[in-house]
Amino acid sequence: MASKSAAEIVAAARSDEKITTSELITHLFPDFIELHGDHAGTDDAAIVGGLATLNGQPVTVVATNRGTTIEERVETHFGCPTPGGYRKALRLAQQAAKFNRPVLFFVNTPGAYPGQSAEENGQGYAIADNLVKISQLKTPIITVIFGEGGSGGALALACGDAVYMLEDSTYSILSPEGFASILWKDSARADEAAEIMQITPQDLLKKQIIEGIIDEPDDHEQICKNIAEVLTEELAQLKQKTVDTLVQERQNRYRKF
Repeated sequence: MASKSAAEIVAAARSDEKITTSELITHLFPDFIELHGDHAGTDDAAIVGGLATLNGQPVTVVATNRGTTIEERVETHFGCPTPGGYRKALRLAQQAAKFNRPVLFFVNTPGAYPGQSAEENGQGYAIADNLVKISQLKTPIITVIFGEGGSGGALALACGDAVYMLEDSTYSILSPEGFASILWKDSARADEAAEIMQITPQDLLKKQIIEGIIDEPDDHEQICKNIAEVLTEELAQLKQKTVDTLVQERQNRYRKF
């Protein structure tokens, strides 16, 4: 198969044909039990989290959610979490560490919700708090970016031990349209910006920003099997390390950037 351009991968990452959060959870974690709330009065629908098992191993699963209907997409701000969403994710990750459960993050978000209400309720603080506290948790943490991985909105859920990406996914400081608007005052040059930004899995793997790329065929069930295989192998390696080694290597991983 011919390699895709950065613009083609951006389009595929945003496509309606992309595997959804509900599909991932249904196929990967049929025993998933959802947990709600951030213990501060909110329950952001853009973050879905709970308990499950992977090959008999208890895990905590946290995923961004874009929804599938118009109503769900409006409710989730098209997959852009609010401060309450990040607080929910942190709460579940901390609970997982308390009970020695690995944490599996699944990310498909253009970024954190940029609305006035989010800013008034501490969006920047919530993201920073995740970065600091999740990076210190004494349990294995793996992130899979399966669509868009936009800016701090994605990084707040990708500050663990390993990050993997599906073939048709992106991970970047901002959207190509935003980059083009800032650099050239012309968002129409987004395709050109996407090439310059090096936001594709192949580019990021070369720079050792991610640990690997997961095959993404058209068959969504096969995608889930591929993800499960990678997660199982990675977890087996991480569980061989002491918790102190995990934390130290995790922090070293991000300091090198």
